[in-house]
Order: sequence, then C-alpha cells, then structure tokens
Amino acid sequence: MHPTSLPGGHGIGDLGPTAFEFLDFLSSAGQTLWQVLPLGPTGYEDSPYQTFSAFAGNPILISLELLAGQGLLRASEVRDLPQPPGNVVYAEVLQRKLPLLRKAAQAFAHQASGAQKSALEQFRTRAGYWIEDYSLFMALKETHGMQSWTTWPQPLRDRQAEALAEARKRYAAQCEAHTVMQHLFFEQWSALRQACHDRGVRLMGDIPIYAAGDSADVWAKRQYWLTRDDGNPEFMAGVPPDYFSATGQLWGNPIYRWDAHQRDGYAWWIERFRATLQMVDMVRVDHFRGFQAYWQVPWGESTAMKGEWVPGPGASIFEAVEKALGELPILAENLGVITPEVEAIRHRFGLPGMAILQFAFGKDPQAPDFKPHNYPREVVAYSGTHDNDTTVGWWTSTGQGDSTRTAQDIADERAFTLEYLGVDGHEIHWSFIRTLLGSVADTVIFPVQDVLGLGSEARMNMPSTVGRNWKWRMLPGALTHTHAERLRRMVNVYDRRSKVA
Repeated sequence: MHPTSLPGGHGIGDLGPTAFEFLDFLSSAGQTLWQVLPLGPTGYEDSPYQTFSAFAGNPILISLELLAGQGLLRASEVRDLPQPPGNVVYAEVLQRKLPLLRKAAQAFAHQASGAQKSALEQFRTRAGYWIEDYSLFMALKETHGMQSWTTWPQPLRDRQAEALAEARKRYAAQCEAHTVMQHLFFEQWSALRQACHDRGVRLMGDIPIYAAGDSADVWAKRQYWLTRDDGNPEFMAGVPPDYFSATGQLWGNPIYRWDAHQRDGYAWWIERFRATLQMVDMVRVDHFRGFQAYWQVPWGESTAMKGEWVPGPGASIFEAVEKALGELPILAENLGVITPEVEAIRHRFGLPGMAILQFAFGKDPQAPDFKPHNYPREVVAYSGTHDNDTTVGWWTSTGQGDSTRTAQDIADERAFTLEYLGVDGHEIHWSFIRTLLGSVADTVIFPVQDVLGLGSEARMNMPSTVGRNWKWRMLPGALTHTHAERLRRMVNVYDRRSKVA
C-alpha cells in the first residue's frame, strides 16, 4: 500500500498518525514487510512513476499534524483544514496543503533551534548535488506556471551559467523553502522507518527504470538522456503489446544515453540506488528487463506499437552499483517479454524475481512459472500488483472493454482457478492469500485491497489509461482486529515467522 492510500490526512494519506496505526496493524497481523510505490513528487497524471525528481520526496506526504506538533503550524490551521475521506483529488490536495507547507518552511527559517538548523545542514550535505538542482527546478516551475522546463526561456532551459546564477539569487527564498520541505519529508520518513524496524517490519521501495522527461534530473543532467535541442526526447520508453494493452504501453519517458552513463561509471545510477537504499531496506527495480534490452518508440507516436528492441547496458550497470554499494537487496520486476539473457543477469547477481498469481490461470506466456507448484524458493509471489485489478475485481470481471481477453478466456480462467485452488470461489481473495502463504516462496505480498476483499473500484492503476489512476484511499477503520487475527493465524499455520502471539 502506498502512503497516499492511507486514511486520515487532508484528502490524502501521509506520514503521520495513520501511518503509525497501519504499522500497528501489520505487527498485530504478523506481517513483516511493507511495500510502497516510488515516493517522489508526482508530475504527469499524478503517477509515482513520473516524478519531478528521482531523489526527492513528495512534499504532499508530509503530515501537517506532525508539523503542528513541532510548532511550525498552529493546531487550528490543521484542524480547520477539510479532511474528506474519499479517493485522492490531487489538485485539491495541492491547493490545500502546499500553502501550509510553505508557511511551515517559512516558520522553520525564523524559529528553528540550533539543533534543527544543524539537522537541516546535515540533510543538505547528505543530499549533495541533487537538492540544489531540484529546489531551483521547482522554483522555476512555479514561476513558469508549472509548465515543462522545455518551454522555459532558452537560457534557463539550456542552463546557461549567467541565467542560473541570476535565478538562484532571484528565487533564493523559494529554493530554500523547497529545501526545507525536503528536509521535513525525510525527517518524517526516517521516523516512520524507525517505527517499522521497532515492530519488526521491513520497508520495500521502488526504483522506476526511467526518469520523467519533465524532471530536475533530465533538466540538470541532459547528457545522460537522448534529447533533441529543445529538450524533448528523441525516443520514448514503453513496452510492446502485452497483457494490459493490445497497443502496448507508451510511457513517454526519454531514453537513456547509456554510453554516457557507462563513461561516467554509472555515477548517477549509483547515487540513485544509494539514496533509495538509505530510505528502505530493499527495493523493487521496475521493468528490470529494460536493462538488457528496451523498447523505444519514435517521438510523436500515439501508441507503443511502432517501436523496436534496443540493447541496454546489461550486467555492467549492476557490476558498478554492486562494487560501490555492496550486495544489492533488489527485487527484479521480471514481468512481460522476458528472455534468457534477462534471466541470466538476474541470476548472476542473485536477485529474486516475481510471480503473479492472477496471471497463473490464463494464457499469459509466464503462466507456468506463476503456478505455485513451480515456484523456486527465492521468488517473491504476489496475488496482484498495483498494475493489476484487485483479486475480487479480477474474479468478477466481465471482460468488457478488455481487448486482451475474450469472454471464453475469462470463463476458462475461472474454471481452472477453481480446479487448481480446490475452492468454490467464495472469498476468492482469501483463497489467493492462503495459497501464497502456503507456497514455498520465501516472500509473499498482497495488496491491502485484497485483505479487505475490495472490487475494481479500489484498483490503483490501469496501465495505458489516464485520468483515473493512483487515487484509491482506504476508509478509516477499514482494517479491523478480525483482519489481523485471520492473517496472524495463517502466518502461524504456514510458519511464515516465529509464532505470533
């Protein structure tokens, strides 16, 4: 579950009290791993895979209650802010929270103690080069109506030295506000991570393989991406037609200039992994197969169909990261068109792959590998991921609007699912959870929506669609003692950890 999906907060989940309540639930349910989506500041379509920075945290996850507890906001300001319980409406959340976050940053500047100022400077040092680029990038975006940096005046777009120096001076206050907000985000995240460890819960983060075109990373380090003179990409990232879309998935991110990364010893990637692993205990690497070969689509195409496979950096990038950081606690997202060459890289570094139970019963090419009786122990098995429908939604789907499966396909899947699991379909979500917990997979993960038995209305993302994703939020009180007790009993039955009292 992503923090945005937590209840409470001010129209969005955050890193405050409800996050700690969720940790208490995980502990009482005998759960030892919490997986989140990327945590960066979201841009296009509010997607956590399209962020303004590969290093920064999303300021709208900052808890206003915790800021009030620090004296950076008045309690009345937080209390009086509307707290709608429904799904996230990002535009309204930004309109409500950002002014208060700026106010808190201003208060920090005027009233921070010596210890607080020292903590800020320590953060600034740890963040290194990225915080200066990010803070100026966000100040300039705000100045230019949040338009893409490719539309800025040419001296700023192309980072001419005089223009940057003038901008840093002119927008110094806005830059410092963004730096303080980042400090506050990471301070709250660090406290939440410590609370996880206190309860025996590890955190799994997520590294998207690509950076967003409209990001501080591409703006500041254009030499690492294939871009045209105007800053727009020469090619766009995506995948060919797959289970989710008959026309493929066109993500739109710019393609890496891998030769430049290699010449620099993959320095940017090393820092990216380092920064992420300072926040979490292990990390899922999204679209792992793209490191062996990636699908590139010419700029301007409307679908991903007219693309081609291009060789990626292969094992060399992981050699460099491993040499710099040591053994890598990485989960490789090896879904889709996976070749022996992709698997060879994964096995070389001892990285576990993924298995999706929803895909085990149909015509997916990976279906045999996703059947639990074929699992290797090191696999990380899921009922479904953020890209899948919920298990109940998948089970009850009629297939309307699905160009990849016919009604007969769905009927065949259901019949085989019942036969394979040996169930009658009642509480299919719990059948999936029990099957995974009873498998030999070392690690099993299920979305909180499946614990709650929610339908398609709770789906987090539908690939290749826009306008309805990343919004789902759990209702207050949805997770109960009954849910925790049921999970805890299954954990005990299948020896998933030392017996939980």
